[in-house]
Amino acid sequence: LGRVPVAVRLRATWFSGKMRPMEYRVAQLEALGRFLDEKKQDILEATAADMGRVRGGLGTGGPHAEFTEILLCKNELHETLNNLSRWMKDKHVDKNLVTQLDSAFIRKDPYGVVLIIAPWNYPIYIILVPLIGAIAAGNCVIVKPSEMTKNSERLVAEALPSYLDNDCFAVVTAGVQETTRLLENKFDYIFFTGSPSVGRIVMAAAAKHLTPVTLELGGKNPCYVSDTCDVQNVARRVAWGRFYNAGQTCIAPEYVLCSVEMREKLLPALHKAITDFYGPKPQESPDFGRMVGDKHFQRVQTLLRSGRAVIGGQTDEKDRYIAPTVLVDVQPSDPIMQEEIFGPVLPIVTVANVDEAIDFINSRERPLVVYAFSSDDKVVNQVLERTSSGGFCGNDTLMHVTLTSLPFGGIGNSGMGMQHGKFTFDTFTHHRGCLHRGMGREALIALRYPPYSQQKLGLVRAAAGRVGPWWLVVAPRSRLWGERG
Repeated sequence: LGRVPVAVRLRATWFSGKMRPMEYRVAQLEALGRFLDEKKQDILEATAADMGRVRGGLGTGGPHAEFTEILLCKNELHETLNNLSRWMKDKHVDKNLVTQLDSAFIRKDPYGVVLIIAPWNYPIYIILVPLIGAIAAGNCVIVKPSEMTKNSERLVAEALPSYLDNDCFAVVTAGVQETTRLLENKFDYIFFTGSPSVGRIVMAAAAKHLTPVTLELGGKNPCYVSDTCDVQNVARRVAWGRFYNAGQTCIAPEYVLCSVEMREKLLPALHKAITDFYGPKPQESPDFGRMVGDKHFQRVQTLLRSGRAVIGGQTDEKDRYIAPTVLVDVQPSDPIMQEEIFGPVLPIVTVANVDEAIDFINSRERPLVVYAFSSDDKVVNQVLERTSSGGFCGNDTLMHVTLTSLPFGGIGNSGMGMQHGKFTFDTFTHHRGCLHRGMGREALIALRYPPYSQQKLGLVRAAAGRVGPWWLVVAPRSRLWGERG
């Protein structure tokens, strides 16, 4: 890729300090708001063309794109604009006795020139959310949209630069090879959203420059359904979360864990929910999407060989259509349980009880989110307390991601770092510890200078109140340190 002039231009702007004033950041964020308003129809049409979202129905692009690509981005913008002045302020911290006359504070510094690499499944939202935080924190930003969603990539590349200051922000279009070369450049922060396999590549490239990273990765998100619950409500909430965007959502429930008895109750309820949502022929529904590309269609179609389809299972390669599908008789070793599905397929794995479900979850890589359904809050809390995941949602799916007040991010194999609201601002902010001392009062400071003596030690004890922290300053290598043990 080697578009060195872009990196050089942004680096020069970073050194100029142009983006540091709050007024500048606010102006750029407001420009993003205008982009969302003025290009709304273009966004809906581009995402509909890329993702097969809502052919007809409530306007091109439909409620899926309206909600995720527009409304959630506006929520982030409003939260950031309303709080930016408070987030940017120095945070003054507690001081000990010997620093009472000094100023001790945390300065919220931008990292510098940052890189955001976005995936294809929500091609506008997953670009703009980290971009909002990076701008708010005062960074220069290079954005790399996914090459899989050509229409959205073109829209971002052509339209977004006309709203933002091109001395500080750039959009780079690149395939796999070009992105690999892009990662050879030194960035001050990299924010990547995608698969764990590619996340490892990004992290390895960042390590060469000791560049910090946030990795928003996927995983196998378990969904435990207890024997005590409202089956109809569970079915509707799980079906909505699994088949939203044709299952191409990183936080979608990947598989259901439940007893054999609950499975027999859940299957007809899931069938009814799917029919209520998409009609008897989901392929004709204006509310059901398509696989993003032929490669992804073929991959998910292959996964359908695991277990037995009791709901759906139909495919149409020309239309990249895979029906909302529920599988049973799935074994933990089956291919569909080894990789993220990222498609409209829901396997059901039977367990004897909640303890076995928790053991199953804990035997695997830590997921991006754990779901638990039960009318008994104790059961939900038990799953929460005894598992580990990036996030948790009880008695619903996906909705935790709509709150800017909650951090969103993975743990372990599902990623590292956080975003949403202030968490995104903090991600792109270096919290710089600062102490500012006046040039006077040297008599007080002189206690720390050698030569060291018992008399000085006594004065230090009187001034500091305790010896512990002072020994790091006064005499870390002195004989007195040895006497203290």
